[in-house]
Amino acid sequence: MDYALDDCLIMNTRKAARALTRRADHQLRSVGITAAQFNILGALSTNSAASITEMASVLAVDRTTLSRNLAVLERRKLVSAGPGDLARMRRIALTPEGRKAFDAALPIWRQAQEELRIVLTNPDFQTTLTGLRHLAKL
Repeated sequence: MDYALDDCLIMNTRKAARALTRRADHQLRSVGITAAQFNILGALSTNSAASITEMASVLAVDRTTLSRNLAVLERRKLVSAGPGDLARMRRIALTPEGRKAFDAALPIWRQAQEELRIVLTNPDFQTTLTGLRHLAKL
């Protein structure tokens, strides 16, 4: 098989991820958070008082990247960090302000998901999502 840039799964996945992130960042701008921050708030909304290590695993990001995003959210008082001997052991939780931000962003996220379902007609949205989940397990 000859190399064809347009047929490279890695390149196309990275391009798609960047495009989706830019789109989500733009859509969430009115709430004042980014797509990455929305995912953090969402993870905390279902798993309160998670450690940085646990959250990094759930979000599939390295702890350094997560810590930088958490620092921004903490300065904005959207999350709070409990005490811990090591930074990775600190427990992170949503503040009431963080819950409000997440709740305000949720309808925007739902609308964005619906728009993507419409765009992805062949293969359909669920097939694409299932394929990406399989790839994420590699």
